[in-house]
Amino acid sequence: MAVLATLNLHGNRISGKLPATLMNSSISILNLSRNAIEGNIPDVFGPRSYFMMMDLSHNNLKGPIPKTITSATYIGHLDLSYNHLCGAIPAVSWFEHLEASSFVNNDCLCGKPLKSC
Repeated sequence: MAVLATLNLHGNRISGKLPATLMNSSISILNLSRNAIEGNIPDVFGPRSYFMMMDLSHNNLKGPIPKTITSATYIGHLDLSYNHLCGAIPAVSWFEHLEASSFVNNDCLCGKPLKSC
């Protein structure tokens, strides 16, 4: 997918696991919100990961926010709300502008901008 910059599959009843290749690709706008995607967010972010917008809200994602997300070059807008994520929100400079609404209604996420762990 070397030339795919935007992938918007919002509200399409997509199920199954989130493909790891999407997290470390040239896609800069990724919207997979309001589907039935399950499992963990793949822990494969890297320097090629540059997202102007990533919306994975309203799915059935579980587990922690991957630690490798801190090695992404940039993530502008991120929405992980309404999932089943748990654990600490990574402390990375480009997360500082995100509001609590990006992380609400998960099982047990904590850390800035939510309550401390």
